[in-house]
Amino acid sequence: MKSQNSKVPIFVISGPSGSGKTTLAEILITSKKLKNKLIRSVSVTTRPKRQEEKRGKDYFFVSQGRFKHLVRVKKILEWTRYLGYYYGTPKSLVDKYLARNLSPVLCLDVKGALRIKKIYPLNAVTIFILPPKVQDLRLRIEKRSRLKPGEIRKRLEIARKEISLRKLYDYTIVNRDLKQASKCLRDIVLKELK
Repeated sequence: MKSQNSKVPIFVISGPSGSGKTTLAEILITSKKLKNKLIRSVSVTTRPKRQEEKRGKDYFFVSQGRFKHLVRVKKILEWTRYLGYYYGTPKSLVDKYLARNLSPVLCLDVKGALRIKKIYPLNAVTIFILPPKVQDLRLRIEKRSRLKPGEIRKRLEIARKEISLRKLYDYTIVNRDLKQASKCLRDIVLKELK
């Protein structure tokens, strides 16, 4: 297995809920130019599976007890608790991708991104997706019909904290226009893969 000192980049994309980070990551991963170079990392979570989700493709769904065990035995690189559920990045999966010379793409919160940067200092490339205005975030979050008013408020509070830490990232992209933001993200990735 490749050592974590090899220079296969790990792309860590962060941004507040509603910033478009997941959409941009999906566009990036499915790009024909990058098809054989990138792979989406699959997180472990304790939240219930949604009807449209597939186990092992969207998430690895586990119980809270199992999740805590994985953290205890250091099989989770980074983890967070978000809106009552745990989310984490499996170490074995990231190491497997690096060994295969594939760059994992991780969508993480700020704490997780900084943890990955600490564990893989030569590999981690951190990219923060910023909405044009916080008001835009509120509108994007409110469009998600499943969310209750309390959840919207929590997400906006978290968003303000995350935005204040964007200077800790290698790159920042303002997502005013999805096509332009996508091109900017792809350009960063191509530059880092050289």
